[in-house]
Amino acid sequence: MSTKIEQSIANNNGKVVVIGGGTGQSVLLNGLRAYPLDLTAIITVADDGGSSGTLRDYLRMVPPGDIRNVMATLSNASNDFLHLFQYRFKSDAGFLANHTIGNLMIAALAQENQDISAAIKILSQMMDVQGHVYPVVNDPLTLCATFTDGTTISGEAEITHAHKKIERIWVEDVDGSEPKSEPEVINAILGADVIVLGPGSLYTSILPNISIPNVASALRITPARIIYISNIMTQKGETDDFSDSDHLRVLNKHIGANVIDTVIMNSGLVPEDYIDWQRWDEISHQVKSDPEEVRKQGAVPIMGNLIELRDEGVFHDAQKIAELLYTIIKDPGTGKDSL
Repeated sequence: MSTKIEQSIANNNGKVVVIGGGTGQSVLLNGLRAYPLDLTAIITVADDGGSSGTLRDYLRMVPPGDIRNVMATLSNASNDFLHLFQYRFKSDAGFLANHTIGNLMIAALAQENQDISAAIKILSQMMDVQGHVYPVVNDPLTLCATFTDGTTISGEAEITHAHKKIERIWVEDVDGSEPKSEPEVINAILGADVIVLGPGSLYTSILPNISIPNVASALRITPARIIYISNIMTQKGETDDFSDSDHLRVLNKHIGANVIDTVIMNSGLVPEDYIDWQRWDEISHQVKSDPEEVRKQGAVPIMGNLIELRDEGVFHDAQKIAELLYTIIKDPGTGKDSL
């Protein structure tokens, strides 16, 4: 790394904002934390399933699960502490069934301080979290979808289980008012050098964030380079037969302009005989690569073999993605079709 680049990063020019949710966001951040970057995670709060959904309903708080995973990923706490933080009670544990210690800690601090942001700040200090962690809003949201057949469903779990083609996604506050992100979220977007969308479920991890009006507005005016990491596999009932440019089109449509500058696309081939289709029944087929269609939407396609094969499934390789992103951050002119 050159002296110029080191000085640039030392002067806080390596500000990277990762917007998303689910396991993909944590995987990416785990790769990026190996580099000298100022990381910020903006996390969806529309999850309504599992332990997060239960705490959300009982305590009227944002679902803590994705927040917990990101904090654990960025923490410098001991492995023993992190193991306890991530411990999930077994399904036969009565009222504690399937809850994680970390979710309960976040819930307790949020209730004690009457503010989820304060809870995250306190816990971040306790866990020596290297970066900034923000829920996209401080109140739980309801995810809503209109399908191509004209029907409408509310609730992330219900939308996912419907397995129907989605026309549009939006979020609603529990009291019916328009959701609004806090100033620190908007300031992070406006002050970033690079903003990363994904990887993760298009309709349930990424769009719930960018569908918030002031977040979409900030994305339209930020000087940051906006990068989308396209999914490797389509999601059954949601993105069947989607190409990379189809994902991009939906994102730009919900943001309200063609603002995405770069699309990172996988060029590796997924071996059909490797995937356990029963175990990973939410995936369908490999996403089609169509770089020319991506260019037509004003984005630069950057391709590479980004596949990690494990557990009879297909995932993004965190190290490869992080290395590629860091190359882009070091050299903003990066735009080759194959790296």
